[in-house]
Amino acid sequence: MALQDLCNFKDIFLDSIATEQSSVTFGKNNGRNYMSGFAMPSQDSMEPTFSLPIGLPLSSSHSVPLPFPMSHGTTTLAFIFQGGVLAAADTRSSCSGLVACPAAQKILPIHSHLVGTTSGTSADCALWKRILARELRLYQLRHGRRLSTGGAAKLLSHMLQPFKGTELCVAATLCGWDGGEMDGHGGKEMDCLSTAVGSPYAYSVLDQGVQWGLTVQEAVSIAREAVFRATYRDAYSGNCVDLYHITSKGWTRRNREDLKEEYYREKERQRQKPCFYNL
Repeated sequence: MALQDLCNFKDIFLDSIATEQSSVTFGKNNGRNYMSGFAMPSQDSMEPTFSLPIGLPLSSSHSVPLPFPMSHGTTTLAFIFQGGVLAAADTRSSCSGLVACPAAQKILPIHSHLVGTTSGTSADCALWKRILARELRLYQLRHGRRLSTGGAAKLLSHMLQPFKGTELCVAATLCGWDGGEMDGHGGKEMDCLSTAVGSPYAYSVLDQGVQWGLTVQEAVSIAREAVFRATYRDAYSGNCVDLYHITSKGWTRRNREDLKEEYYREKERQRQKPCFYNL
């Protein structure tokens, strides 16, 4: 079991991508495929032959101002306990001051034993999830086994490295099962992790609630409450909560729950709480 954290790679990505004389399409440069499958002889020596296409804008190019300020809000978390790995996230996708989508999917399955929680730009996260899933499938076909969570994090880090300093915005936590063993290659391994703007509020619940001996129902309750606390205080997180449970048999997705139900349960707990007055 392992959690792997990859930080944002962002700054200038879409400025001056193409001109009429030189157009750049993803994965091709003048008919030449530069995003072909990486040859990975072993898990420990994964140095993909990755080269940037000619004309791809680097951080030195002039940025194009956005038509309006972008505001992002997300709350994702994951932790390890005796029953496996539990990942949770809210479902509100925001753009500036608007709720662009109240039912976004921020936990993306990658293969049968690996999911990734995502925050940042939705399109970037979805694209790189598909690229990573493709490369992991190719590795499995070549070597007859799945790449570990740590190896997957290392691979994704190598693929994102050429885009450092651009406006690509991808923050991912890979949550997977590695045969009961923890693997820390390629990323930062943690037993409990929360990302994005709602993480300070989620940690207030996780720090006091997460323990190794939790049952599945207790773990689900803690994860749901942590997301609820974050959405209650962060205007750009909210709506529903998605929960994924990863074990040796693979991941399972629990039914999406509306966080307003947790709000009503919290109000009921407060109503039943005894009050003491000093006279």
